[in-house]
Amino acid sequence: MADNQQGLVRDRRSEALGSLRALPDEVVCEILDRLTVRDVGRLACVSSVMYIFCNEEPLWMNLCLKTAKGQLQYKGSWKKTALHQENLLDRYVPGRPLQFDGFNSIFLYRRLYRCHTTLNNFAFDDGNVERRKEISIEEFSRDYDGKKPVLIDGLADTWPARSTWTPDQLIQKYGETAFKISQRSSKKVTMKLKDYVSYMELQHDEDPLYVFDDKFGEVAPDLLNDYSVPHLFQEDFFDVLGNEVRPAFRWLIVGPERSGASWHVDPALTSAWNTLLCGRKRWALYPPGRVPVGVTVHVNEEDGDVNVDTPTSLQWWLDFYPLLADKDKPIELTQLPGETIFVPTGWWHCILNLETTVAVTQNFVNSKNFEYVCLDFAPGYQHKGVCRAGLLALDEDTMNDVRKKMTHNEVGSNGSDVTRESKRFRIEVPTEDSIEENAEDCGSETDNHWDEDISYDIKFLSMLLDKERDHYNSQWSLGNCIGQREMRDWLCKLWAAKPKLRELIWKGACLALNAGKWSECMLKICAFHQLPAPSDDDRLPVGSGSNPVYLAADHVIKIFVEGGLESCILGLGTELEFYSSLQQVNSPLKNHVPEVFASGILFLENGSYNVVQWDGKEVPDVILKCKDGPKQFTKDGFPFGLWSKKLFEYRTAGMSVHESNSMVGSTEVWPYIITKRCEGKMFAQLRDALSEEDSLELASFLGEQLCNLHLLPCPSPTLSETCLDPEFKRKSKVPDEWELSIAALAKKKTDVANRLTLWGEPIPRTLIDKVHEYLPDDFSKLLNINEVHQWKIKSLQDVNGQLKACKRCCWIHSDIMDDNIFMEPRQAKQFQNGHHAGTTENPSSTSNGFDQTLKGKSWRPSHIIDFSNLSVGDPILDVIPIHLDVFRGDPRLLNKFLESYRLPLMEETRDQGQPDHEGEFGRLSYHAMCYCVLHEENILGAIFGMWKHLRTASSWEEVEEAIWGELNNYKGHH
Repeated sequence: MADNQQGLVRDRRSEALGSLRALPDEVVCEILDRLTVRDVGRLACVSSVMYIFCNEEPLWMNLCLKTAKGQLQYKGSWKKTALHQENLLDRYVPGRPLQFDGFNSIFLYRRLYRCHTTLNNFAFDDGNVERRKEISIEEFSRDYDGKKPVLIDGLADTWPARSTWTPDQLIQKYGETAFKISQRSSKKVTMKLKDYVSYMELQHDEDPLYVFDDKFGEVAPDLLNDYSVPHLFQEDFFDVLGNEVRPAFRWLIVGPERSGASWHVDPALTSAWNTLLCGRKRWALYPPGRVPVGVTVHVNEEDGDVNVDTPTSLQWWLDFYPLLADKDKPIELTQLPGETIFVPTGWWHCILNLETTVAVTQNFVNSKNFEYVCLDFAPGYQHKGVCRAGLLALDEDTMNDVRKKMTHNEVGSNGSDVTRESKRFRIEVPTEDSIEENAEDCGSETDNHWDEDISYDIKFLSMLLDKERDHYNSQWSLGNCIGQREMRDWLCKLWAAKPKLRELIWKGACLALNAGKWSECMLKICAFHQLPAPSDDDRLPVGSGSNPVYLAADHVIKIFVEGGLESCILGLGTELEFYSSLQQVNSPLKNHVPEVFASGILFLENGSYNVVQWDGKEVPDVILKCKDGPKQFTKDGFPFGLWSKKLFEYRTAGMSVHESNSMVGSTEVWPYIITKRCEGKMFAQLRDALSEEDSLELASFLGEQLCNLHLLPCPSPTLSETCLDPEFKRKSKVPDEWELSIAALAKKKTDVANRLTLWGEPIPRTLIDKVHEYLPDDFSKLLNINEVHQWKIKSLQDVNGQLKACKRCCWIHSDIMDDNIFMEPRQAKQFQNGHHAGTTENPSSTSNGFDQTLKGKSWRPSHIIDFSNLSVGDPILDVIPIHLDVFRGDPRLLNKFLESYRLPLMEETRDQGQPDHEGEFGRLSYHAMCYCVLHEENILGAIFGMWKHLRTASSWEEVEEAIWGELNNYKGHH
């Protein structure tokens, strides 16, 4: 009271925050951001200062977006919206805001200022980017493409969008259409356009929500008729993939004043054009490798994944830009309606909307940036970081090595830098005492590297590739815009569709696939076995699998590289054991698998490649000498055969990506196999050309051949009992042939929730939370194991007291997908011109990877290929890839398959006094779903990608019934 009488106001912070008073305000806000809506609502009642922290709109915006589900509807404030989402509005009714003296926060004040500032009076000039009115393709290619940005007027003059793409007009036609919203949460949020426009008019956000929708052409296809790709940007190498397969490439962009895109480099180092239809945008750009002040680039040393920490666009313009010296300022421009900006590959850029804007943008790959895109796909981390962050990420030793290489090879340096996971390159978000100091430090640090004479040169960047990594074998960056299989398929399609550009495509394939190395290996194998070298059409590996496969005349050469040497030698050893078993029993399946010509081991010794033949029946010296080779194997028959491989599968079950990579190591030894080339085409090439009759015949063929495979006698287990944990063997009573399979499933379950969380969208979070209660506590229950006594069940030939499972343990292919099935035309004369698998009958007739000459022909299935993933276990495991990948979930094809399969997928083994196999364990659908959940590949991602309505499923049982319910009607399962 005395202080108040003297005109002093007490400081509330220390008393009101208690033990938290030692933390800066920004840290307190960060902690609150990690709490739940309910917890923040309660904390607001703790003290006056906590009330202030807990009623900040930016906090409630983040809380709301983290918990948002489906379509979002703004309720006038983010606190009301968040409480409404959680059905807590009645409990925490926002009343009249309370006011408190005695507390000041520069951090909160700056956020409040950014939320309410207007940009009408910002003094932005036209900028210093070159502006052009008319420009030819030749001039654009010579002066700008791959070199520098340019602003071009007039490209959109004839577009209907030029006059119709305003918020008021768009809402009239698309008001009920939901578009994707861009924001800092990983959640996928949509809003109806009418709700979004209402939000824009009401909001006062520091970083407003932004319509940034790459699927607008699917949800509102008429919008695609309102614009066309400008003539300067027509060349796009991703066109061969088609819109369904290619990565996201076009976006509708709508945003209010203060919204924008923070600092970034476009995905995969693609180039982009952006045309503004309404409003004004302010752009800032830096050349490749020039990290903007305030930005941190993290590059993961494991997989090369790149993450960027950056202030919001508005925050950067307000807090960092004014402190830059003139020499450190970015290239700038103010974009007006009707103008198109071109952003070259690798350029950093940041956009701030000065008023409500509507724009369209597309990314593309052309001749000028193709090699950079391929480089960015390659595994490793140094080259990725250097492309974005310049030389800051190179330690001194690496930098010296680079300088020596540059001098020796006489190539230019590079204006980018590599950032390692353990190394950070950023000026921290400023506090009240450090804005000027940090900005100055960042500018000087960047200049020290940027001042060197460095060019953004592909020769220099390629020197930073990790030569120790097998590009087929190394972990793929999660940040890559397409997967490894899609990338390989893309390069193969480019090779066939653009023969005039093969020299360029080969350079890109050498960067992304290390194609030069594998081509050299393949030529050595051809020479050893006196086979002709592949033709130019077959210069690239074929297919999209994880091992390089080459076509050489009438033969197929497959080099095993996936998973490291141990995995490879076990893969080939098991495949050779399988072929031997096939011949011994004279199975009809042998007529539908490729004939083996030769097999062996390729190895690098003293700088040159050498070859030794190997039939799988002994332990080669080259394997014994190799430190990365298998150390445990069976003594008889095929030492690296089926049961040795099964033990390896058990050992690696449930491993994290990091643990798996640590087992691979670097290798200079690669097994290989040469088989007879199948005539015809892969089913993957024919899917859209097949008639309904052909598809049904394929389903019958697969059922018949899977029956033959599963009837093939399986070698008996020969491994020592010490292979498994003693505790597991003590607790679990399962037949010997099932021990490794059941133990592996138990290992996979321990980390299943973390693995599904890592995979993320589109797997629903609600189902991930329920996954442990869905899976069985004891996987031996899937087998309905009984102790069978011969005198009680005479029809069974088991000895007294032997354990009997309701499932047959048999050979399984594990990977029958659309690229492992071959089909041939019914008219043999169609092969008289020498066309074989993997060739294009008429290159000019191919469009988006689909040969138009295939239409109207009738095709029949002939072969199943690629038995390197062979294993032993539950036959239902082979049904999973067939139904999901080959049949695409079509129940008619699944039923046709089962009609031809005929074998029981689950037998009745009930002994007297034993209970029936009932409940979930009696449902084949439950068995299949459990295997999907625990599969080492992201099968669930494919399921929720195809059956989008299941993303809102409330239980795993609902998903199980939708995908696998048809199995429960199978007559052969009892």
